[in-house]
Amino acid sequence: MHPDNALITFKQEGSHVLAWISTSSVSPADDASERDHRYDYLTAPLRQRGLECTVEYGLSDYVVHAELPDGSSLLISPPQEPPSEHPESPESWTVTRHRSAEPAVYEVIYDSEPDGPDAQHGGSVPDLLAAVDARLDRLGVPPRPEQKRSAEERAAGTVLYRAGFVPAVAFGGAHYYRLPSAMTDPAEQRQVVTRAFDMLQAEGFHLACAPALLEPSLPLALTHEMSLGDRLGHLAQSIQAATHTSEAVASLSELAAPGDGVLQRVVEILDTTAGWWEGFGDTADHRYADRLRLIAGDLDSYAVELRAIRDYLADRHTTHPNKARAQADRTAPPPSASPRVSAALAPSPSLGQRTVPVRPPAESSARTVLPSVRPSSTPGR
Repeated sequence: MHPDNALITFKQEGSHVLAWISTSSVSPADDASERDHRYDYLTAPLRQRGLECTVEYGLSDYVVHAELPDGSSLLISPPQEPPSEHPESPESWTVTRHRSAEPAVYEVIYDSEPDGPDAQHGGSVPDLLAAVDARLDRLGVPPRPEQKRSAEERAAGTVLYRAGFVPAVAFGGAHYYRLPSAMTDPAEQRQVVTRAFDMLQAEGFHLACAPALLEPSLPLALTHEMSLGDRLGHLAQSIQAATHTSEAVASLSELAAPGDGVLQRVVEILDTTAGWWEGFGDTADHRYADRLRLIAGDLDSYAVELRAIRDYLADRHTTHPNKARAQADRTAPPPSASPRVSAALAPSPSLGQRTVPVRPPAESSARTVLPSVRPSSTPGR
């Protein structure tokens, strides 16, 4: 399960679908309000630049209000009069800056309404945020700090990646995900978005998604299977806990084994993909196929080297000194124990020579997730 402030917002922009990941720190009340009104993907980048934001009701829809350091205010609004026909994904945006105190200010920063100077961008959020960032830069607002992506962002990104989304970076460095650029069929988009929605919901993320982007007729998976990468992660855990070289060798063998080892299978996958890709026939396709074969060849040579290293470790066949010392410290008798008690508590001399086989986790270890209800009306609820 992931923290309450991890929110993934799916948005339709023209013929494309984007997924924004937000993990901003906001108060529970503001967080709930912004999820209800779909604007977390706007307030999060503004807060990252140190601005105080609120979501308020305008003439016919909610707007984002941000206070600027010079005493002026920033207003980001969807269509109001008349209101947007698609409030979950507005067709346009206007951004204004104003200050009623002297010297008074009124400035249109961005206008993508049909007759506005930015009409070509329509409801595009990345273009909207790029224009806002550029103006904030000129006003001297501190830039958002360079931060590593949080664990929640990486976890959500991994799920979106497996569902079929493509990672992208917006102006200003914000990370988001999008459906493949050539995937413009609405029915196909709904299938992929629904799959991603179900997978993210099973992981405990909060979601905001217009019902029109989901396909309610698709079955909801009852279980969330452990990924192959997670199963391989158990090998690293096994090596970390190993007290004898034979235990570490058992895990390395899963990677390096000739014929059916993990690396050998990866080489096979890359070679097969190269041949399949080459079938498209274009010049670029042949280049990508050649690149895949080159990577496969490099990986195959590394597998040979890894097998030699594994064999060297196998020949040592001894207890790891640090692990053995730690184990001895845990089992050592108290200082006041009698010689007879000390002898009874002493570990067997053959203990460090035992080989503990490493097994992949059983299928039953996959975490079962109860089905949950997809939204039928208001996004994010």
